[in-house]
Amino acid sequence: MRSLHLIFLFSLITTASALAGENQFQVLAYHDVRDVVAGDYDPDQYAISTANLIDHFTWLRLNDFNVVSIDDILAARRGERPLPDRAVLITIDDGLRSVATHVLPLLELFDYSAVVSIVTDWIESDPGVSQGGHTLTRHDFLTWDEVREIAAHELVEIASHSHDLHRGIIGNPQGNEQPATVTARFADGSYESSEAYATRIRRDLEESAVQIETVTGVRPRVMTWPFGAFSEVTINIAASLGMEVTLTLGDGANEASDLTAVSRHLIEANPGVGELGWSLLRPEPLATVRAAQVDLDYLYDEDPAQQEENLGRLLDRVRAMGITHVFLQAFADPDADGGAQALYFPNRYLPVRADLFNRVAWQLKTRSEVLVFAWLPLLSYEGDGIDPTWRVGQRVDDRLVVDPESEPRLSPFSSEARDLINGIYVDLARHAQIDGLLFHDDGRFNEFEDASPAALEAYRQRFGESFDFDQLETDPELQAEWSTFRSNALIELSHELTAAVSRYRPAIKTARNLFATALLEPEPELRLAQSYGAFLDAYDYVAIMAMPRFEGYENSELFYDRLATLSTAPADHHGKLIFELQTVDWPGGTPIDSIEIRDTMRRLQSLGIRNLAYYPDDFVEGHPDVEALREGMSVAVFPLEAIR
Repeated sequence: MRSLHLIFLFSLITTASALAGENQFQVLAYHDVRDVVAGDYDPDQYAISTANLIDHFTWLRLNDFNVVSIDDILAARRGERPLPDRAVLITIDDGLRSVATHVLPLLELFDYSAVVSIVTDWIESDPGVSQGGHTLTRHDFLTWDEVREIAAHELVEIASHSHDLHRGIIGNPQGNEQPATVTARFADGSYESSEAYATRIRRDLEESAVQIETVTGVRPRVMTWPFGAFSEVTINIAASLGMEVTLTLGDGANEASDLTAVSRHLIEANPGVGELGWSLLRPEPLATVRAAQVDLDYLYDEDPAQQEENLGRLLDRVRAMGITHVFLQAFADPDADGGAQALYFPNRYLPVRADLFNRVAWQLKTRSEVLVFAWLPLLSYEGDGIDPTWRVGQRVDDRLVVDPESEPRLSPFSSEARDLINGIYVDLARHAQIDGLLFHDDGRFNEFEDASPAALEAYRQRFGESFDFDQLETDPELQAEWSTFRSNALIELSHELTAAVSRYRPAIKTARNLFATALLEPEPELRLAQSYGAFLDAYDYVAIMAMPRFEGYENSELFYDRLATLSTAPADHHGKLIFELQTVDWPGGTPIDSIEIRDTMRRLQSLGIRNLAYYPDDFVEGHPDVEALREGMSVAVFPLEAIR
C-alpha cells in the first residue's frame, strides 16, 4: 500500500512543474514540535513529531523544492531576481520553546530559512492559553533571551503574531467569543466604533513591533494574523508600521507581486510526507457546494428561550445533514413581500428586529462546521427613511407606476438608494463573520423597468437626450443595448457591494440567484435584466432557482433536463453552477415530499450537476427529512471533495 502511495506521489511530482508559475511560492505553517506525538490523534492537533518534521525537510530536498526566505520573496517582488521553481517558505507560529530546542537545529542542518512568529504578550508570561487539552505556561514559550539569540541567526526572520490579539473577544450580545483582529467588541450593551476598533488594532500591533525591535534590534517586516483573520483595516495598519508582508491561512500558491495576505498550508494532525506532498502538489480542486437556504424569520422568537431552542434544532440538523454551506437570511420579511423591512444585525438605516445574525452565523460555522453566506436583497428595502422617488418604476400607458406585484425595490440608478444599500452591506460586514454573499432574486427588471427619474437620466446620458421608451418598441438594436445596460447596472451594484464588504471580509465569495426562465425562455435581459453568461463572469457561484412548480412547469423531468443541458453548455460553468430546488409548493404552502426531493438531487447529479442547494429549510417542523437530504446531497454520504 505504501508503494502505491509513493507511486501516486511521484506521478504528482512529475506534473507539478505545469502547476507552478514564475515567482510563485507556497508556505507551510507549523506550530509545536515534540519528540513524542500520538499519531494523528494527539490532543494537540497542531503539533508535529520531530521524526515527521525531519521527513518533511528531507522530502522537500529530495523532490527539488527550494526553501526561500523573506529576503528572496521581497527581491522577487522588486524584480531583482526571480524565485526558484517549487519555492517554499517555512513558518512556525506562536513562539513555543520547541523553536529553539527542536526547529533551529534542523534549520541549521538543512540550511533552511524560516519565519518565526511570536505573540509578544506570551513571552515570559502565563498566557492561560489552552492547547491540546492542557493550559500552557510561560515555560512552554520562548524567553526574550532566546528570541534575541534566534533572531541573530541569519536563517530566522522574527515576525509579529500580535501583542494580545491571539484570542477571542465578545462579538455579540449573546456572548460569543470571536477573533479579536476582525471583531467589533461588544461591551456594556454596545459595539465599539470603527474608530475605536482601528485604534485598538494599531496599539496592539505597534506594541508588538516595538517590543520585537527593542529586543532584536530589527523592526518586524512580517505580520502573521492570529487564526488567519484579517481585514483591509488591519492590513493597512500593519503596512503603516513597516510590516509589508502579512501571513494568513488557506491552501494554494502565492505570487511574489502580492504579499498583503499570503496563504499558508496549515500543518495539522502530524502529517507524514504523503500528506505533505498531496497538499503541495495537487491541482487546486473545484469546490463542492451543498447548501441549505435558511430563513431567520423561522428561528426568530420573542421568547429568548424558544429562540435558543430553535437555534439548537438548526445547528443539530445542519450538522446531521453533512452539507457544506448555509445561505442565511440577514433581513426580516415577516409579510413575505420579498422586501427587507428590518434587519437581523446592527445598522444605521433600518430597524433591527433582533441582533441575531452574528450569533447564528458564528454557531453554524463553529458548531455545524459549514460556510455561511449572508443572504440579502440587492434592491428590496423598505422603511420610513426611504424616499418613494428612489423606487423602481415602470412605464405603463405613458404613466410611471410601481409594480404592485413586485418587491419594494430601489432603483440602482438612484445615488441615494445606492448609498443606503451600500451602507447596509458595510454594517453587515462589520458585525458578522461571514464567508460569502448571496444576492437575492429581487435583482431584476421587467421589460417596462426601470423608468424612475434617476433611471431615465442614466439612459439619456448613455443613449442620448432624445431617449424615450417609445424608441425601444421601434428600434430592436436600441432595445438590446438598453436591456444589457440595465442588467450590467445590477451587476455593477453587486460588485460595489462586494467591494464594500471585502474591506472587512477580504476572502468573501459571491453568489447570485438567477431565474430558470433566464435560460429557458427568450430575451432574458429584456424580461428579467438577467444573463446567465454575464453572471458566470461576475460571480463565484450562480444559484439557478431550479423550481418547476414555481415557474409553472408541469413536466418537472423535462424542466430539469432542459435546464441541466443549457446551464452546463458554457465552458466556464464548471464549479460555479448551483441548482437550487424548492421544498414547498407555493403559493399553497404544501411541503414537497422529501423522497421526491432526494430523487431529484440524485437525478441532477447524474446529469452532471455538482452543486446543490434547496429552499426553504424548515428546521422547526423538520422538513425536508434529514435522512432523505443526506442521501441526496450530503458530502459525507457521497464524499466529493468539499473545499472550503
